[in-house]
Amino acid sequence: MVQVGEIAPDFNLPDTDTKNVSLKELKGSWVVLYFYPKDMTSGCTLEALDFTAAKASFDVEGAIIIGVSADSLQSHVKFREKNSLKHILLSDEEKQTLEKYGVWQTKKQYGHEFKGIVRSTFLIDPHGKVAFTWPKVNVNGHVDEVLMKLRELKK
Repeated sequence: MVQVGEIAPDFNLPDTDTKNVSLKELKGSWVVLYFYPKDMTSGCTLEALDFTAAKASFDVEGAIIIGVSADSLQSHVKFREKNSLKHILLSDEEKQTLEKYGVWQTKKQYGHEFKGIVRSTFLIDPHGKVAFTWPKVNVNGHVDEVLMKLRELKK
């Protein structure tokens, strides 16, 4: 997994408006990059709703919120529309960015092993460096933690 102090790996992925978004183009802004397992699931929906609810506070801090999963663009569009999400969702069906960030891992559930996304968040500073990481995120209270850490690091 990418570590604090490292240059965040660049990506160039499509968003729900089929416009490509790259980290390189966002230099100069703080970026909250969160990886989540699956559109329309309870934990992922709660996390996305929490980020949307806090978007104005992140905007004030000059931070861009980006959610990434391996779901298709069509799935993201439905997810965004159904939940009135206000932040960027990117599709990484090829899993290249997921692998660069180290969040595509072997997981275990009910005794079965499979590859999947470990829910993780990376706070990236305006210079493109990873300022803080949250591996294996617990959704409850997470968005507030990210906002508090952003404010702390900006001081």
